[in-house]
Amino acid sequence: MNATSAPDPRPWLQRWRRFAAAVVRFYHAYAAWLVGISWKRFIVLSVLLLIGVQILQSLPPFRWSVTETIEDAPPVEAPRAPEPPKAPLIRIEPPAPAASAAAKGLSIQIDDQGIRITPAAEASAASAPASGAEGLSISLPPGVVDKQAVREAVQEARQAIREAIAEQKQAAREAAQAAREAAAAQREAARAAAANDQSERRSHGRVLRVREVQWGDFLTQLSLLWVLGSAIVKATYKGRIQAEVKAAQATETAEAESLRRQVVEARMAAMQAQVEPHFLFNTLASIDHLIETDPPRASQMQKNLIALLRASMPTLREASDGGVRELGRELAVIRPYLEILKVRMEERLTTQIDVPDGLLSAEFPPMMIQTLVENAIKHGLEPKPEGGSLTLRAEVVHGKLVVTVADTGLGFGRAATAGTGVGLANVRERLQLLYGNKASLTVAENEPCGTKVTVTVPYKPVEGANA
Repeated sequence: MNATSAPDPRPWLQRWRRFAAAVVRFYHAYAAWLVGISWKRFIVLSVLLLIGVQILQSLPPFRWSVTETIEDAPPVEAPRAPEPPKAPLIRIEPPAPAASAAAKGLSIQIDDQGIRITPAAEASAASAPASGAEGLSISLPPGVVDKQAVREAVQEARQAIREAIAEQKQAAREAAQAAREAAAAQREAARAAAANDQSERRSHGRVLRVREVQWGDFLTQLSLLWVLGSAIVKATYKGRIQAEVKAAQATETAEAESLRRQVVEARMAAMQAQVEPHFLFNTLASIDHLIETDPPRASQMQKNLIALLRASMPTLREASDGGVRELGRELAVIRPYLEILKVRMEERLTTQIDVPDGLLSAEFPPMMIQTLVENAIKHGLEPKPEGGSLTLRAEVVHGKLVVTVADTGLGFGRAATAGTGVGLANVRERLQLLYGNKASLTVAENEPCGTKVTVTVPYKPVEGANA
């Protein structure tokens, strides 16, 4: 029975995942494009974007005009300031007697024309037309014309006038303040009406208002945020890409160095696993000849060959290690090798090994001393008719192990058997791979003749090494 997959009950989730994947792809594509352009071009494009947004805001659909028709409202009139109050009309007159119309007295009248004191009869006739005027009347008893009484009446009238004037001034101030406030309100209303109705056109008692609708103001802020975000993405994403590129380059470099090291170590392991064919054949021929002429020397040469082969043939673990080993094991290969050469060259070769016992446990790359000794014998001492001497010395100088192989042969590159320098190139490459700039190989002239090769490596005893 084949199981069929049921449809996803949440299609919105699938749509959301597709949308998120599309957004991520767009982000990486846009970020890669930002990294690919220069900062100068990015600034120019940002300025053009801002200018384009400003132009776009004034075009439809982000901005359009709407015409509205409204009824013309009557103009609003500003309130008028109240007129200043007139001076009160004050009259001082004796009351008219009820029984006699011929009673005598004085009438004192104070108005905007001044103060008049007249007989009561004249004052009543003069004041008749102004009976409706506003004022203050002080009546004197009939027949009283005493100055003191008049003076007191005048004082009372003056006090009354002062109070009336004070009240009128207060009312005038309040009216003026109200008028100023009304005028200010009218000016604000007129200013607001002028600002709102700049595009109004009046026709047949109606107002045609043109109103502009604009909703693209957010485009400026959006473009600024886009430019700022793009700058951040350009700076951060470029660093990320550079870090990835550096990591890839570092990985490739490490792999290349590892391959180079494996090649060099394989080459050196092959050299270590085999003895030079012609050296082996010559040694066996010498042993065969000495068996007939000098059996004791033949026996000694055979023992040296066995020791050389035992020290030279690496085990499977040592062949796959390709690292370093102690200096004593290197000397275990060099000593039988030199003894065999001394038998072959007889008096033409003298050797000297000057290595303190305390340095036998120091680490040293394998097969390196043997390469230098073979070069010294093959290209320096063996071609020289009278032969010479070979000295192997090891010492510690400034915390580093210094191994020197010196010969008194023909000199570097002067023999007819001079090689191509591959051996020394391999030694330098191995030192670079194992120690970097902490190791070195130098070739110099030896005194009084010959060549001196010096190898300098960091001094470090091998743990568990047996001297």
